[in-house]
Amino acid sequence: MKKTIPLSVACLLVPAASFAADASDSANTAASWNAKAAAAYLDQRFEWWTTWPSAARDHDTFCISCHTAVPYALGRPALRARLSENGPSAGERKLIANVAKRIRIWPEALPFYSDEKNGPPKTAEARGTESVLNALVLSSYDTRDGKLGDDARKAFENMWALQLKTGDSAGAFTWLNFHNEPWEADDSQFWGATLAAIAVGNAPREYQSEAQVKANVALLAGYLARNAARQSLLNKAVLLWAGAGVPGILQPSDRTAIVNELFSKQRSDGGWSTSSVVIGGWKRRDSTELDTNSDGYATGLVALALERAGTSTGEPHLKSALGWLSKNQDRDTGRWIATSLNKQRDPTSDAGRFMSDAATAYSVLALAGQKQ
Repeated sequence: MKKTIPLSVACLLVPAASFAADASDSANTAASWNAKAAAAYLDQRFEWWTTWPSAARDHDTFCISCHTAVPYALGRPALRARLSENGPSAGERKLIANVAKRIRIWPEALPFYSDEKNGPPKTAEARGTESVLNALVLSSYDTRDGKLGDDARKAFENMWALQLKTGDSAGAFTWLNFHNEPWEADDSQFWGATLAAIAVGNAPREYQSEAQVKANVALLAGYLARNAARQSLLNKAVLLWAGAGVPGILQPSDRTAIVNELFSKQRSDGGWSTSSVVIGGWKRRDSTELDTNSDGYATGLVALALERAGTSTGEPHLKSALGWLSKNQDRDTGRWIATSLNKQRDPTSDAGRFMSDAATAYSVLALAGQKQ
């Protein structure tokens, strides 16, 4: 396994003083956001997704979307303790059952997208993408029990079977590309590889130490190492998260470089704008201007990644970010707002809320401070 990721990033020493005022405002972060409202928003949006005709798939299943379903799986459990819930919500149980069903019928399950309907190579892209997301979802639940269940183990088997073994992308997975940021774009294969690493990090050490798993992880780490330097800062933030769970993916110097680069993009209000951390030169296809204000997606995801990397919540930049999150939950809907990177959308429409679905889940994870 390669031990060093050659990030061509200067270790910027970002002054903390400019964030002192905002950081002091976040002292009462835990009490100033509404967990019940956040849960209600996430539950409602997930339930809508499962019944939306466009999300329906074969065998009475639904698509595990990167914008709504996967963030729900990661973020909704973080609210459990705050809401005095004894176990998974109804939506979570529905999601777990859906993923488990598709894993059990994997050879017969149709891909989410296909060459026949969507053009090549969509079949391979859909299978590679789903294999990673299934492993991520189930491992995120099994990690709470400290053991890997049969369905999660099978999900990992499916994932590793589709790992690319040769070529420039060796170690990664064929990934859906509809030229939409931030989940289905030209640089999203790297993002998908970081999700695979997060899934592995969720698994018990006993699983990670299995000989074949170690070989697969070494190949994955090699891909991440070769490609990290040219990634968007958004992708590097998820790499920071992934590196916390899998030894050897990030060296301390690489971790420091990413953290300092993230600090350099933080706005004076404590938040981040997704437009400032996405791949350089990205433009909406309808030629409308990207939103440059701080938003819930970038701020929630970056704050979460910083926490996972071991940054103290008392560190001024992170404290300021958590303060921004605590003050910027939409009081009417319970969500944290983010807007599309691909076109101007009606923020009240279902598609117009996709970015806010993910923003809300990652913001909740950051504020709850739970290890995923």
